[in-house]
Amino acid sequence: MLRNKVFRVRLSAPTPVFLFPLRQDTPYRKRIMVSSSLIPRLWRICGALFAGTGTIMGALTAHMPDANFGAGGRAMAHGAMEMQMWHALALIVLGLTTHQKPARLLAIGGCGLLLGTVLFCGGVYYTAFSGHHAAHVAPTGGSILILSWLCLAVGWAFRA
Repeated sequence: MLRNKVFRVRLSAPTPVFLFPLRQDTPYRKRIMVSSSLIPRLWRICGALFAGTGTIMGALTAHMPDANFGAGGRAMAHGAMEMQMWHALALIVLGLTTHQKPARLLAIGGCGLLLGTVLFCGGVYYTAFSGHHAAHVAPTGGSILILSWLCLAVGWAFRA
């Protein structure tokens, strides 16, 4: 008897019943709204970390003996450090100017700057210190950086 009543209630329900309805005043919804600024915060944090590690790499390239570098490694490491510092500054500025959830192209561009900087500078640092060429790591990172800057340019051009 109880089984039939439960079955009839399910069939006669006009709207679907959710276990956890999402209303605007629930804590779950508020957490989602707060986390919408996570991407710009990530850009600011990673930009600061890139600037800090870039400063360390600048000190290493200036003060380490030549025996610790591969052939032409000091100049390569210095070039990678400059690229890292410029992209760190770009990530910090991008994170500071974006106060809410960014548009899709801006988000893709910012995350691409993050990934491209790690791959490009990491590949160049590896080559500079070890003397071995990291196959396709630095060119892939450089290509991602170029595409990221293009995404940022298009995203800013069409921003309302």
